Amino acid sequence: MRVHVVSDVHGRADALARAGDGADALICLGDLILFVDYDDHSQGIFAELFGAEQAAEFIALRTAKRFEEARAMSSALWASLEGGPREHIERSVRRQYGEIFAAMPTPAYLTYGNVDLPHYWPDYVREGHHVLDGETVEIGGLRFGFVGGGLRTPYRTPYEIDEEEFARKVEAVGEVDVLCCHIPPAIPELLYDVVARRFERGSEATLEAIRRTQPRYALFGHVHQPLVARTRVGRTECLNVGHFRNRGVPFALEW
Repeated sequence: MRVHVVSDVHGRADALARAGDGADALICLGDLILFVDYDDHSQGIFAELFGAEQAAEFIALRTAKRFEEARAMSSALWASLEGGPREHIERSVRRQYGEIFAAMPTPAYLTYGNVDLPHYWPDYVREGHHVLDGETVEIGGLRFGFVGGGLRTPYRTPYEIDEEEFARKVEAVGEVDVLCCHIPPAIPELLYDVVARRFERGSEATLEAIRRTQPRYALFGHVHQPLVARTRVGRTECLNVGHFRNRGVPFALEW
């Protein structure tokens, strides 16, 4: 059995269309849309609406953790557009989701990332797309558990939730062979992004579940350039499956 796993797609519909080649199924760990691109400031919804120069300034403020200034800048830009921000965001998000889900291979098992907007997904999932969050499914004789979204941060991305809600989803998954999350367990070396030079948030509840139940694998994404991409917790191999937008190549899991 061979399963391909991707995370942090961020608009790479071209590569996603090929991501299932040679696999029995695809697993996608979220972050399908691209709002801002920290590598190419001309890409993403923000740049489409306001231009690459404004996107670069916005990214610089966020990178410097000057969040109030970034929010003030963003608010002023949104106010300059005709109509409300919601109208513009919805149009761009729907276009990206339309392209991504059209390219998504089948069968595919998906959960949400922290920058996703789950309420749009039902309009785009196709037959053979299985969306799971706090749920399990059997694939090739192994039990897979899925926990989507991220924890709250100063970045205020769309699908950030409280620790208690996240922990309830981890608990609902229970004992599995493969635990699939968008964010990593709370292990510092898995959380540090060497390019952004910051720690992302990881889940203590996920780490506790791994220690207690010892799945074969814990798979995740979220940290685009991690200090360490894999480590072990007991018998569990914890693996960052890679930043799919940059790599364009899925992680392969075989058994």
